[in-house]
Parts: sequence; C-alpha cells; structure tokens
Amino acid sequence: MSHKARKRFGQHFLHDQNIIQRIINTITADNSTRIVEIGPGMGALTIPLLQAMGRLDVVEIDRDLAQQLAERCRDIGTLHIHIMDVLQFDFCGLGTDKIKVVGNLPFNISTPLLFHLLNNMHCIDSMLFMMQKEVVDRICAQPNNRSYGRLSVMVQSECTARKLFNIAPGAFTPVPKVESSMVSLTPKIPMTSPVSDKLIFSQVVKQAFNQRRKTIRNSLKGLVDEAVLLDVGIVHSQRAENLSVADYIKLANFLHDTHNLRRKNCG
Repeated sequence: MSHKARKRFGQHFLHDQNIIQRIINTITADNSTRIVEIGPGMGALTIPLLQAMGRLDVVEIDRDLAQQLAERCRDIGTLHIHIMDVLQFDFCGLGTDKIKVVGNLPFNISTPLLFHLLNNMHCIDSMLFMMQKEVVDRICAQPNNRSYGRLSVMVQSECTARKLFNIAPGAFTPVPKVESSMVSLTPKIPMTSPVSDKLIFSQVVKQAFNQRRKTIRNSLKGLVDEAVLLDVGIVHSQRAENLSVADYIKLANFLHDTHNLRRKNCG
C-alpha cells in the first residue's frame, strides 16, 4: 500500500530497519504493559511492537493511514486505533494505572504535545520519542546553556530527560531537512521537589524566558520583587538561563505559599 506524506500532518515515515530495531530494543515492557504509540504512520514501529506485545493503542489523525494500518495488523494482534488529534487525546482515560508512550512525533506539534503530556503525567510510566534534534537538545539542556529555556525547565520539573542517539534525515521518507534524536523521558516519582501550583510555576517560567536577556529582577517585574528573590536565595542580577529547575520551583512555591498566607489573613 502506498501513501503520500501529508505536509499538514508533518508526516515523515521511518524506514531504516537498524534504527527501528534499536528503538524496539530500547523499549522495556511485558505483556501487562499498555503501550500507546503516537503517529504510527505506515507501521514501522507498530507492527514489531504489536508482534511483541499482542496488543497496542495508537493515536493517528490520518484516516487513510489508520485504515491501512488496521488492515495490515488484522492478524498480528489487538490494535486499538484512536483516530483523532493527539493534542485532544486523554491518555489517562484508557482505564489503566500506567502507560508507556512512544512515537515519532510530528515536528509541527512536538512542543505543544509535550506540554499536553505533562498534564497527563500521573498515569504515564515512561516516554520514548523521536523528535527534531534541536527540540531534544532544548529538552535536555542544563542551565548556562544557550539551548536551556522554558521547555527545558517545564519538562525537567516533571521528568528525567535523557538523549539516547541521533537519527540521520535519510532514515525517513520523505527526507526531512533536519536531524532527529531519540529522547527518553521518565516521570520523577516520588518528586523530590514537587511544584505546589502548576499555573504559578508555568507563569514564572514563561515570563522569565520571554525576556531572557534581561536580569531576572527585570524579566519578572510585576510578578516578584528583589526582596522575594533575596528570600528565595536567587541573585537578582542573574538571567533566566542561569537559574536551575530547582530555583524556579522554589520561587513558584514561595509565591504560592505567600498568596495562600495572604488569603488566609484576609479571611
């Protein structure tokens, strides 16, 4: 069966058998594990996963691909195909305790998809993704690095991020213009430094990196003042990229606690 890749869905199909086998070898699971594959495409990972596991959930927005995949996998195992936009998919609505999520993430939605997955972290055991190398480098970046930014902090506040290996453009059809990488994301359970309020945390991180070349005192103006930074132990002349993930969590939790204390006193 042939299928012309659709640009609007960001489709690039993996065909390199060595890479496929390397990814399969990386996935640790048994028959009791529920795996969800994002963007199964032509089934390069789907078929070997289904053969190994006996059952599999996949999320595919392209109805034509979903139909072809159903036909190809009819006699291999139990394939549950969810035909929908993965950004709307309820990962925690599958009725199981923990799931492993794998996939070749479309370049055009990889970042919003990661934020969507962070909101479903309580039911996710692990994640293994092919993504644009630049995005993986940002996810795994450490402070004082040009790649370190909002995505780094948000993902690393919830997960241990580990870059596994790079994948050359020629491993895909059509050939993308950029290199890809595999990344492993494992939720931090138990959380050593839990975020008290995710909305406050997200606001702090977003505002800090919106003006990343300014000092943290200036980039967070209107949200925190120098006295708050001093209380938390953050040097006001630092920039957003100099603060660790733990610094952002401490700052957001301080704001959360202060807000609750004020409400209690006012009440």
